Amino acid sequence: MTAPRDLFAELKFRDPARARALADAIRHNVDAIGRKVSVMHVCGSHEQAIARFGLRAVLPEGLELIMGPGCPVCVTDGPEVDQAVALAAQGARVCTYGDMLRLPGTARSLADAKAEGGKVDVVYSVAQAVELAQKHPQDEVVFLGSGFETTAVATAAIALTELPGNFSVLSVHKYVPAAMEIVSEIEDTNIEGYIAAGHAATITGWGIFEPFARRTGSPVVVAGFEPLDILAAIAKLTELMVEKRPEVFNAYPRCVTKEGNVPAQKVLWKVFRQVTGTWRGIATVKDGNLDLREEWARIDARKRLSVDTSGVRDDAAAEEAKGCICGAIMLGRGKPTDCALFGRTCVPESPVGACMVSSEGQCRIWHTYGGAPDLRGVGT
Repeated sequence: MTAPRDLFAELKFRDPARARALADAIRHNVDAIGRKVSVMHVCGSHEQAIARFGLRAVLPEGLELIMGPGCPVCVTDGPEVDQAVALAAQGARVCTYGDMLRLPGTARSLADAKAEGGKVDVVYSVAQAVELAQKHPQDEVVFLGSGFETTAVATAAIALTELPGNFSVLSVHKYVPAAMEIVSEIEDTNIEGYIAAGHAATITGWGIFEPFARRTGSPVVVAGFEPLDILAAIAKLTELMVEKRPEVFNAYPRCVTKEGNVPAQKVLWKVFRQVTGTWRGIATVKDGNLDLREEWARIDARKRLSVDTSGVRDDAAAEEAKGCICGAIMLGRGKPTDCALFGRTCVPESPVGACMVSSEGQCRIWHTYGGAPDLRGVGT
């Protein structure tokens, strides 16, 4: 069923009639496909909206909506965290976003380092980290930069300014398209369509996904973050699947263009380069990490400072040994409720795995809102 054109125009964010029409369009499309299908989104903010508003409850049983590796905190590898913990133990002042504070390394987190007397500060922007470097000239101030393209651009923009001599960056930034690539290469996930994150696409543009759609034969829809944005994206995605059109559709035109934010891209690639890196619990991901280019070695903490992780690293304490299945969850091979630790020994107050730490982690979101509410019979 082709959804009426007006379903994708001027979305009103609280419109029950339009929500019902979108749900009907999704149901008709899945019926037309005639079998169970799985689609994936790769964004923690999407999962927050899906779980918070119970959107899975209005989807047909034949459609499985899976969250992929769309939480940059969750895929930050343990040894990367070890580097930040080691720097704090060596006396540096480490600044980072709040979600990174309790993220475990191989054995310890920055929260542990702070409890042991380390100088660890939560900041809301990289600019605030620079201000701390100016305020504490006696300290080596290291900004642990995390996130996808949206936050990486901010880090890059700061690098182009005049910085205090005691400031450096420890980049654990990741690249969104690589998340979709790694999932598409895994045969047993059987993902047939993808919902791309609207905020990252404001930087990259939606055109970046066209080669992926052609190569994999899977349609991609760029979506916003309101409930109707997401339902509209699913309606369009399933429509493309019915018509067997591996195309890219922009369902977030109020913010995303085909070309994206070209000035921001120039800043990003002037400072960063793509490198192969390990994503926690998943695999070695080609071009998945963003590292500072050689021209910026003067602010690259890995090159500028001596980072010795021998005193904080413990490979034997890997999450997998504790029964954590975060890697399987992020690849769509499992759900939080499949994990024996979920809601028992692994809770937001004392997380075992990375997916329970971040507010964009699927386990944390499902623990807060529930993931797939059964609303059948409600209101009848």
